[in-house]
Formats: sequence, C-alpha cells, structure tokens
Amino acid sequence: MKIKITAILALVNLMVFSSCTKDFEELNTNPNLVQTAVPGSLLTPTMYGMSTYFTVRSYNFTWQIMQVGLPNPSLSAGIHRYDVQESEGNGTWNNCYKYLRNVKEMEASAKVFNMPVYKAVATTMKAYISGILTDSFGDVPFSEAMRAEEKITQPRFDTQEEIYVSLLQQLEEANTIYATEKGAMSGNDFLYANKKENWQKFNNSLLMRMLLRLSKRTEFKSYERLKAMIADPVKYPVFTSNAEAAIVKVSGIAPYDYAWGRRQDYVNSEAMGEFFVDMLNGVNDPRRALFMTKASKIVDKKPVDIGFKGYTAGHSGQDSQFGFTPSGPNGDLMFPAAVGTAINEVIMSYAEVEFIKAEVALVTGDLPAAKTAYEKGVAAAVTQWPNGVMPADYFSNPNAAFNGTLEQVMNQKYLALFFNDYQQWFEYRRTGFPKLPKTAFMLHNGEMPTRFMYHNDVRRFNPENYRIAADRIGGDNVMTKVWWEK
Repeated sequence: MKIKITAILALVNLMVFSSCTKDFEELNTNPNLVQTAVPGSLLTPTMYGMSTYFTVRSYNFTWQIMQVGLPNPSLSAGIHRYDVQESEGNGTWNNCYKYLRNVKEMEASAKVFNMPVYKAVATTMKAYISGILTDSFGDVPFSEAMRAEEKITQPRFDTQEEIYVSLLQQLEEANTIYATEKGAMSGNDFLYANKKENWQKFNNSLLMRMLLRLSKRTEFKSYERLKAMIADPVKYPVFTSNAEAAIVKVSGIAPYDYAWGRRQDYVNSEAMGEFFVDMLNGVNDPRRALFMTKASKIVDKKPVDIGFKGYTAGHSGQDSQFGFTPSGPNGDLMFPAAVGTAINEVIMSYAEVEFIKAEVALVTGDLPAAKTAYEKGVAAAVTQWPNGVMPADYFSNPNAAFNGTLEQVMNQKYLALFFNDYQQWFEYRRTGFPKLPKTAFMLHNGEMPTRFMYHNDVRRFNPENYRIAADRIGGDNVMTKVWWEK
C-alpha cells in the first residue's frame, strides 16, 4: 500500500510540475515590460564610453609613441622607447568589442521599432569603432563576431581588406538613409542632440578618413574617390565647422565624469615631449599655453621661466642630463579646477576633414585648393579647444606659411590630431610623417611598432582561427605591418 501511495504522489507531483513549467515562460513575461532597448538609449553610453576610454589611451600610448609626452621620471623601458608589451592592446580589444555589442543591439532595436535612421547611426558608430580596432590589430573577427547566441563561439578573423570593403559600403548605404529617411531621432544624444544632419556629416567624414587610409592600396583609387566626394557636397555633406565635429563635451559631473579621477592623475609625473613642443614653438603656436605649462630651471636657487620646453623621447633614463624642469600637461585642458566646466574629448575633428581635403588637392595638383584647406585645417585645430584663438598673423611665420609639401600638411595634421585616440600613430604608419627623431635607447633599431598583438584570451579560446590569422598577416608581433601599410 505504501508503494502505491508513493507512486500516486509522485504522479501528482509530476503533473503539477508539468502544468507549472508548461506555461512558465509565458506566465513570467510581463506584457507591459519593454523587452528591447529603444535604439536611442544606446547612443550616449557608447559614445561617452569610447571617447573617454580613448582619451586616456591617447595620453598613455599615443603621446609616448608619437613623442607628444612621456612619463617623468622614466628610467628604463616605456612606450616612448618602443617597448610595446604583448598585453598593450588588451583594453582596446575589450572595449571595442564591448561597445560594438551596443551597436549590434542598436541595429536590432532599430529594426524592431522600425526606425531606419538608427540603422544608419549604428553603421556610423560601427565604422568608427571597427576602424580603430582593425587599424590597431589588422585582421580581426568581424562578420562572425558577437554571435555566441548563434553558437559561433570561435569566430573567424576577417581580413582587413574584407573589413574595409564592408565598412565603406555600409557607410555609403548609411549616407543614403540619412538623406532619404524622414523619421526623426529621439532619445538621449549628448553628441548631436538628435540632429540627423550632423550624424550624416560625421558618417561621410568617417568615409573620407577610411578612404584616405587606403591611399597606399592603389587598387581602391582613394584620391579619385575622395576628389569626387569633395566635389559633391550635396550628396556627401561633411564637417564644415567645429560645431559639427564629433567632439564629446564632458561636464565632469556624474555620470559624465572626466577621463581622470583626479586632476593630479593627469598633471603629475608627465613631461611634454621635446619634438612636439619644438614643432609648436617653431610656428609660435597659441595652443602651447592651452596644452602645457612652462618649463623652468634653477638660477641662484630660484626657479626661472624658460618658456615651453620638453624632454627628449627615448632618452637615456638619466633625468639629470636635462638640467631643467620640463613643461607638463595643463590641468585645465582635461580636468578644470571648476568641476562642471566642459572639456573636449575628440572622436573626429573638423580639422581632420580639412587636412584630408588638403592632401587630396595636393596629390591631384590643385595647389590653391590645398592651400585653402590647409589654412582652414590649422585654424579649426586651434579654435576647437576652449579659449583657442587663431592669431591673425599665424601664416606670416615662414614655418607656417603653406609651402606645397605633403610633409607640412602632415606636420600640422599631427598637431591637429592631439588627443584623438590613435590617429597620430595610424597616420604616421600610413605616411611616415612627421619625421620623428630616433635615439640609441629605442628598441627595434628605432623602428616604430606598427600594431598591437592579439588579446591573449584569443590565443587560449580561439586557437585555430588565431593561428590562421597570425600566419596570414605575417606573425602576431608588434612589428608586423597591417594590410593597408603594405
């Protein structure tokens, strides 16, 4: 009898459990709860997160490798001596894929809510983030990335050529959507306040950047395509002022904190680089006072102002060799004394667009157009910063007056790309400008590293595709050139 009762109880329990679980998912779904994020809600966190992360990376990495600034003191090793460790790109890898996940969700949400304009916005953001990712590493997971829900846990690495071809096509498609879609943007957009026309200009400015990056790949006819874009501003509107540029204004008030937790974290233990300071000195540039403090030396036991002066990148490690205290970062630029004062975090500047135009005009033989764009680029680069004022006599200086050379255009572009993620590094790798000095204390015989090594987790968890990619690019090391450099 006991066995029969137990069996009956078990059967009852099974029936109850089955009836509960049968409709469990349906019963526990709140019909009033939005299951998909509104596309506009993903925009601000992504742009703020990317701009803030890469503002710090510009300081920590680009400043050193491009001789803008360096740690002080720096007794040995360091990026300014071309000592790039295998983990140097790990944060870039993690953050790019983290925010590309947001972009993917935005694309899906745009479809659910039938808001095509956000498909275009997602494409623009994808191109911006993926551009940094592939220019930093070369071949990376792209078409199969972030598809674990489809059981693709070991994505293949797309070639950089495949990535560029796809992104260029998508940017063209996004431009058409911006131009034809009548729906308005909504939500929290602290980059452009839902001004669709500015997103279109950002999209096409990125298209210009990516086309120019392929200038060595002659099969892409970059200069011809760029010339056609420049000649048709109705079809391809791009930045025409600093007000339209992709520059994030950060207040320093939570949740939009400054990139550094404390002012001293930005100011202390950093010397400006001699090469960068001397280039600014050579044109009597007004940005010096915005970017840095003045150097000093001790005379009769008192500090004496000696103007703007930096330390040599890749120096011997003996700071006593200099005999002066170098210019350091001006804290007001990135962490004003009055918290709440907006600072600039650069995603893409209007100045960059003008320097692209200057290079295209120069290469295609239009010197008057090159001169005009060069001067506009310089003025935009100076005035994009708070309190930046362009001197009326700037171009009367022989070092600043347009001389019709690519080197001069690229030197000023180098100054304009200050604090713009890795763009100085990418452009140096593309053109060889500016001509950075070398020292005997730099590694790799003074040859600059050209990429980051793949994240060490990739080697562990996606070993076969990692091996294929590493073999294809010519070896997973910091001196391997990416596709567009060759």
